[in-house]
Amino acid sequence: MRTTVILSGGMDSAVLLYKLLGEGDIVNTVSVDYGQRHRRELICAERLSARVGVHHDVIDMTSLGRLLKGSSQSDPTVDVPFGRYDEPSMKQTVVPNRNMVLLAAAGAVAIANRADRLAYGAHGGDHAIYPDCRPEFVYALAKAFQLCDWHPVHLVAPLSAMHKGEIAVLGGRLRVPFQDTWTCYVGGDEPCGKCGACVERAEAFEFAHLKDPLIGGYYNAW
Repeated sequence: MRTTVILSGGMDSAVLLYKLLGEGDIVNTVSVDYGQRHRRELICAERLSARVGVHHDVIDMTSLGRLLKGSSQSDPTVDVPFGRYDEPSMKQTVVPNRNMVLLAAAGAVAIANRADRLAYGAHGGDHAIYPDCRPEFVYALAKAFQLCDWHPVHLVAPLSAMHKGEIAVLGGRLRVPFQDTWTCYVGGDEPCGKCGACVERAEAFEFAHLKDPLIGGYYNAW
């Protein structure tokens, strides 16, 4: 099975990459630079791909990112909310139509490479707030990918039934190098430990009874 994986550089897509490789897929990875505040994740995506020896491409959409107003991830005038995410604060992190755009661009790469599948790391914890991570969205877009080209690509989200703690457990079993992942929405040289993404990551590692390797200065050595 030839699979194109959208690799953000976060822990979810990293676990997805290792899961598919472990199942015997022939994988290539695609990341998208849309001018996100936490662009350090792109470095992680490159490192993860190099570590497992798969081809990695970065799609430059920075000009689009400058037009995506109102999200803390693409609009520098919007502050990243701190603390555990509730519905109002989490909505501040929603990038307008992000996954539709990212999947369409990565899907074009998958079609060009004659991949069988396009995979992304949407998970169960995202469903309530991020509309483009819901099973209904995956189903609808999967149907579109069957119609958009003479070479149909199957869109899959293998982690969609799992919450982030379960993903951390799976990553531990697969020996995912979590030190090469980035979660913090603030960006910078070290995780802030305060934003909702950092809080969610900490809770996932606690659930999995794992120590987060980013706590201890791994990124200072870069």
